[in-house]
Amino acid sequence: MHPYLFELASLMAVFSFAIVAPGADLAMVMRQSILQGRRAAIVTSIGIGTSLMFHVTYTILGLGLIISQSIYLFNIVKWCGVAYLLYIGVKSLRAGKTEMNVEASSRDEPPQQSTIRAFLLGFAANALNPKAVFFFLSIFSTVVSAHTPMQVKFGYGLVMATALIAWFIGVSLFMTTPKMRAGFSRASQWINRVSGAVFIMLGLKLAAEKAG
Repeated sequence: MHPYLFELASLMAVFSFAIVAPGADLAMVMRQSILQGRRAAIVTSIGIGTSLMFHVTYTILGLGLIISQSIYLFNIVKWCGVAYLLYIGVKSLRAGKTEMNVEASSRDEPPQQSTIRAFLLGFAANALNPKAVFFFLSIFSTVVSAHTPMQVKFGYGLVMATALIAWFIGVSLFMTTPKMRAGFSRASQWINRVSGAVFIMLGLKLAAEKAG
């Protein structure tokens, strides 16, 4: 096997577990699917995948190492992430019941959210997570050779971002089927409360994180 293919396979073996692990990204896509519809959820998924390339880029360029060694920079990123998660959580708790047109959702026409807002929600949820700094820095340091060309490393990142987007699009499609939306429509108030609590707990958990 070509060494680059072996590196990519090793990266994807580790990354596949990170993709399916519950976290802020998954919670965001599920909430978008349930409350905003398929189109918004897919755009949010693309935002998350684009943010992954942001993490990969600064890791390859060496900025990830700088952030991981600087308590000051780490805390800036961390508290921005905490504020964002708490904001989304409180907003969800205050949302109340959401009425959804199930017939319209089956035609993929329900979103009230702008494309830019849906994209930025996904991008911010992933970008403002300092744990991603250490995740990508650690797997690129341990799995990828220092002699691997930069363009090949960016290629690895593109494959990972594509896999992440594909996973969340799959989640979006599943969560926006008419039966799923009908059930969630009846329970939307509780969904808002639970998702709000999840975002707040993730924010508090992030607040407790310490660098290195």
